[in-house]
Amino acid sequence: MTPGITIVGLGPGAPTAMTLEGRAAIDQAARVCLRTTRHPAGQAIAEQREVVSFDELYEQIDGFEAVYAEIVRRVVAWGEDDVGVVYAVPGDPMVGEATTGGIRRAAAQRGIPVRLIHASSFLEPTLAVLGVDALDGLQVADALVLGDRHYPPLSPDRPAVIGQVYSRLVASELKLTLLSQYPPDHSVWLIDAAGSEATRHNILALVDLDRQDRFSHATSVFVPPLEAPSSFESFQETIAHLRAPDGCPWDREQTHESLRTHLMEEAYETLEAIDSGDPNALREELGDLLLQIVLHAQIASEAGDFTMPEVIAAIEAKIIRRHPHVFGEVKVEGVDQVLHNWEGLKADERNRAGEGRGALDGVPKTLPALSQALEVQARAARLGFDWRTIEGVRAKLAEELVELESATDLSRQEDEIGDLLFAVVNLARWLRVDPESALRGCNRRFRRRFARMEAQAAAQGVSLGDLELNALERLWQEAKRADASEA
Repeated sequence: MTPGITIVGLGPGAPTAMTLEGRAAIDQAARVCLRTTRHPAGQAIAEQREVVSFDELYEQIDGFEAVYAEIVRRVVAWGEDDVGVVYAVPGDPMVGEATTGGIRRAAAQRGIPVRLIHASSFLEPTLAVLGVDALDGLQVADALVLGDRHYPPLSPDRPAVIGQVYSRLVASELKLTLLSQYPPDHSVWLIDAAGSEATRHNILALVDLDRQDRFSHATSVFVPPLEAPSSFESFQETIAHLRAPDGCPWDREQTHESLRTHLMEEAYETLEAIDSGDPNALREELGDLLLQIVLHAQIASEAGDFTMPEVIAAIEAKIIRRHPHVFGEVKVEGVDQVLHNWEGLKADERNRAGEGRGALDGVPKTLPALSQALEVQARAARLGFDWRTIEGVRAKLAEELVELESATDLSRQEDEIGDLLFAVVNLARWLRVDPESALRGCNRRFRRRFARMEAQAAAQGVSLGDLELNALERLWQEAKRADASEA
């Protein structure tokens, strides 16, 4: 045995699944250490010869990262001895074995040679149970990593094998992450001890994943793809195909400029779906809006301007940068401080870019007037330019109304109407009301009640244009009462 470190894979389970090379390395070694004896092959080796096991570290040290760091420290120290060390791990050293990377990095820094002896991992016998080909888009993930996420980094169009589901708690955390993408009744496979005589599996609904009573270090979960294509990549492929030479003539002719109106229409239809409170309508309109975004990105990609990954990377970096209270060490107290910090961060970005732009320059001039007024007021307020109390806002509103009444020419009346509307938006902001949404709601109510008036008049054999104002007012009040009754 020469100095250095040899990392041996023990295979998926039974001692007979070990490779001859791995077995020979262990038999000839002066020092053998096992990450764990909770593995059939590892247990058999421990019964046959003297070994060092790291099982006690899992009980003595909190957290896997700290345990793995200590294992790496000890293995690398032994690797510097004259006799070196053979370090045996379940499965294959390069599949789900966190200590391998740490050992290789630390050993490289000290000039210690590291040799890997591979073996079958849990994947091969798991795929045999499933009857799945790994090259058919298989995704492999760690349950501990997924359980710490808020959304799974998995394509729902491709199958996934998730290892290290060793406890009910891990299964519960994994389930919660998966449920943000997969429906509760999505069928998954729970597989235990693949590659050994104790292999078992059953198919269950995702929502029941953590309601089972058997988990071990050899438990994994298989998540089949969703029935309908639903990944972002699949949608990008569809749009790219539409723009390809064998695609759709209309889509191929589109430009950023020609799609401008469609983008605006879809945005407004999405707002209308939000106002309707209909989740099915919102789902459909969000899809239509996404179509516009992906189309623009595809056109830019074809022109060599930018790609969709660049779009996503830029907004990802911006969101993380502007949320240091979530992704950094900054402490905040409440929404107001978050918004104040947000404006400061945006100002720093503008300064670094050398744009020389003011705080209001980023407000799109194409926004609807009410929304534009709300945004410029909000940005100014976040920089401290605001009324001290809502009473000042109300007084300003009354002042603008008086100035409007005193205006005598059309030009001044237009200015004063603008000032009055701006003051109304300010009052809405103080009341935390979106004026654009409020006015759209008012428009909907008026249209609904006016349609009732028309129906009531038609039932009487007349049209609204034939009625006197008093009769119209009575119909309006009846429509309001009916509207309130339905609400």
